[in-house]
Amino acid sequence: MPVDRAEFAAALGQYAAGVCLLTVRDGIDDVGTTVSSVMSVSADPPLVAVALTSAGYPAEVLEEVGSCGLTVLAAQHAIVASRFSSAGRPSARHLLESVPWSRAAGSGAIVLDDGVVALDCRLDRLVPAGDHVVALLVVDAVPVLGAGARPLLRLRGRYVDESGVPHARP
Repeated sequence: MPVDRAEFAAALGQYAAGVCLLTVRDGIDDVGTTVSSVMSVSADPPLVAVALTSAGYPAEVLEEVGSCGLTVLAAQHAIVASRFSSAGRPSARHLLESVPWSRAAGSGAIVLDDGVVALDCRLDRLVPAGDHVVALLVVDAVPVLGAGARPLLRLRGRYVDESGVPHARP
């Protein structure tokens, strides 16, 4: 008997996950998306994995460009996470007007200056996985390391702080 999709989503929602912003600079514009399916894969070579909707524009642009920035969002970035998870979003630069950011040296992608950490990455390969693709990313540099920053988490469909308290709506 197949698992009910809503029950499956509710079950996985019980797992607190860090929230990240993946950005790609494609020569014309900057594309970004909020992701919470991120994991460390290997220390040697340094690899991380990110799950992206296979039919989504960010996956298409990442495959074409071959590099990206990945920022682990800090607690104060709940509104940024919401902006980048909305459909029909404008250019990444427009969604970050009041947020300090810079460009990663290798990929040229946007990384947030006050994130928990930011990674400058190259695409190793995309692996089909159901309605998603898993992007295996080689980490070339760590342009931001905010060791004291409080992380933004997603739990039960809401953005929460590290103690599980939901963020107040602005």
